[in-house]
Amino acid sequence: MTAPASTYRLQISAGLDLNAAAGLADYLAALGAGAYYLSPLLPSTSDHGYDTVSFGTVDPVRGGESAWRRLLAAARGRGLGVIVDVVPNHTGVAHPAENPAWWSLLRLGPASPHAPWFDVDWSGPAGQVVLLPVLGDDVEPGQLRIEGDELRYFEHRFPIAPGTGPVADDTAARVHERQHYRLVNFRRADTDQNYRRFFAVMSLAGLRVEDPEVFEATHGRIRGLIADGAAGLRVDHPDGLADPAGYLTRLRELAGDDAWITVEKILEPGEQLPSSWPVEGTTGYDALTEVARAFVDPAGIAPLDAAYRELTGDPRTFAEHVAAGKRMIATTILRAEVLRLARLVPEVARADEAAAALTELLVAFDVYRSYLPEGADRLEAALAAVRASSPEDAALVAVLDALAPRLRDPGDELCVRFQQTSGAVMAKGVEDTAYYRYTRFVAANEVGGDPGSPGAEPAEFHAAQRRRERRAPASMTTLSTHDTKRGEDVRARLAVLAELPGEWTTLARLLMERAPLPDRPVAYLLWQTFVGAGFIEPDRMHAYAEKAMREAATSTGWIDPDAGFEAAVHDVIDRAYEDPEIREPLGEFIGVLTPHGRSNSLAQKLVQLTMPGIPDVYHGTELWDDSLVDPDNRRPVDFAARADLIERLDRAAEAGRTPPIDGTGAAKAWVVSRALRLRRDRPELFARYAPLAATGPATDHLLAFDRGGAITLATRLPAGLERAGGWRETRVDLPAGIDVLTGARHGGPTAVADLLARYPVALLVRDEEEEAQ
Repeated sequence: MTAPASTYRLQISAGLDLNAAAGLADYLAALGAGAYYLSPLLPSTSDHGYDTVSFGTVDPVRGGESAWRRLLAAARGRGLGVIVDVVPNHTGVAHPAENPAWWSLLRLGPASPHAPWFDVDWSGPAGQVVLLPVLGDDVEPGQLRIEGDELRYFEHRFPIAPGTGPVADDTAARVHERQHYRLVNFRRADTDQNYRRFFAVMSLAGLRVEDPEVFEATHGRIRGLIADGAAGLRVDHPDGLADPAGYLTRLRELAGDDAWITVEKILEPGEQLPSSWPVEGTTGYDALTEVARAFVDPAGIAPLDAAYRELTGDPRTFAEHVAAGKRMIATTILRAEVLRLARLVPEVARADEAAAALTELLVAFDVYRSYLPEGADRLEAALAAVRASSPEDAALVAVLDALAPRLRDPGDELCVRFQQTSGAVMAKGVEDTAYYRYTRFVAANEVGGDPGSPGAEPAEFHAAQRRRERRAPASMTTLSTHDTKRGEDVRARLAVLAELPGEWTTLARLLMERAPLPDRPVAYLLWQTFVGAGFIEPDRMHAYAEKAMREAATSTGWIDPDAGFEAAVHDVIDRAYEDPEIREPLGEFIGVLTPHGRSNSLAQKLVQLTMPGIPDVYHGTELWDDSLVDPDNRRPVDFAARADLIERLDRAAEAGRTPPIDGTGAAKAWVVSRALRLRRDRPELFARYAPLAATGPATDHLLAFDRGGAITLATRLPAGLERAGGWRETRVDLPAGIDVLTGARHGGPTAVADLLARYPVALLVRDEEEEAQ
């Protein structure tokens, strides 16, 4: 396997197609990137590309085959690899006419040659028809109409099965009754939908890639991308697959031993990637959490917790929010999946008892899923947890005891589908519910994060990197992705709250008094968002707030939004921009946080780029990133301005000048480009990992390590450092070397104040000749 030195993630779309991406080769090489890292390239119905509709060609909307070849040539010309995102779990079905396989299924039903592609429960209550929850609450028969050989409902188009077209005096409604699908009210998706979805998204239907024929049919062009010259693959959402290990084994055979393969796998604290998977590692959420926790003061969490309880009235712990969120998901939007599991256990006489027991087991699962036989201990722990929490519910315990042997058997359909369902319940119940309800310290409410324990000492970070170096040295590391809840620099600024809990509490109390909302946890989230992102464009803040409060589903929701509550939230946002009583104290506090947030931003970025693993830079984040949750973090990026900036920084460097830390983001681009170039040009300097210790009064504020010739030194907890009087007599013993960020030479016992006088970070390269002398 040949891993790239680093990757640069590009969101390929109509607005940034492969032709435009090919034109970025010079910029990516100048930045120091080792490889393009491209979002999905096959035809899809959205900009993000995760709703693939066909599998035989590169999407013409994204530039097509000719642009793909042009990008490959451009990459080869600049020594860049190409990594491509693969989406094996599901296919887009929002517009059936655009998806030939789904169209065939709807037209021919179980007799379709594409029927084996999809997880349809043909034996369920709906029988031999596919339920499509697309009808509105006030649907009228006349809204269904026939046009040619299609049945239409507003913009929706569906096929008419052979031999079932209209006859004399036939109505569209009667024709509809004779099809292999049934259009039903959209609310029935929660309880009755009979095809497996991606989470609860009815427009994304699960694929049965465990079937070798389906795998081959959906991976032909993926095989071709590798043959064309792609150097690796990123696999989206393996947790949804029936057999992740089997799929990844086939993918490895397809791609070859030289391909670099990573998986979008969210690891919970203490969890490891299954050892049987023939991949290099994850896409980096675990690394994101390790880095983020190292820059949060653990001592600040208790006062933040006290403030949260006081100001929101929320008595629940994060674990309690997780359980509540998962239970809500399992009993509402994923109820159809739970009921399907219950239908697989006819040995339990009452289906409601089976569903209740399975629901409790899903809630108790502490990771996204097990991968039996690996992960058997997770299943046993969940079974024990349910038994312990329900000692007086003899019926529930009896059902679990009856199901346990089947849930342990990897060959049993109940076991397979339970594993697929547990990941969906976890994702929707935690990432998309609990993270928006438990708003104590939202910097930690990140994909793969640990909101219950958001801060860590350097020793914990060092231990994690030793494990990474030993177990998965070619795993990806990241700070931002298209799925993160907020941009890396937003989190960096929010981290400072743990150092200033008193000041934050005073501000939050003031804001919540002057602009009250009935849902106080939502208000608390809103004010943290302003503190982290600043006064971004109002429409972006309004869009974020709408998504956040609907995901929380406490005072409004996606299906039946509460117009009055949402109007109150939007009014508070407007006041934050327009009312001096709100804007002035908020702006003053943001001003206090900003320099410390920038210190954290540079520090966490340098650490991520130089720690063990293959670093990724996401879509524009070489400059300050104030993005919030998607689609905000997929906004267009001004690459021309970035290319111009790198050229100017290089010219300034030749004259001995380095950029200041200011609002332009030039300092971040400087750190990113110097670190990436060093990793690309001097890989031998990153061959091992050893922590470096300092001596003196401020040792807790330094995170430092030696990668085998490249030495990273980063400031942590900058607000506390400033209050304590700075570095003072803190020193670190260094080998002779030069800081690639400033050009300064250091060696021997060195005052940290001198070492970090220009930037809060340093990246030293050993001078072996000087050491030898």
